[in-house]
Amino acid sequence: MSDPQFADLIEKIRASHPLGRIGVPEEIAAAAVWLLSDKASFVTGAELAVDGGFLAI
Repeated sequence: MSDPQFADLIEKIRASHPLGRIGVPEEIAAAAVWLLSDKASFVTGAELAVDGGFLAI
């Protein structure tokens, strides 16, 4: 995929996203850190969608 094609794809995704932006790696990492922490010690068998609401549309 060429750079212009990639840029167009990213723009289409951004435009269709409920938050109007694409997530950044730090947002995914924060969810992973929380799941690995003691704060999530009572969480079992759950699916955590870290997608900014994209699956809801």
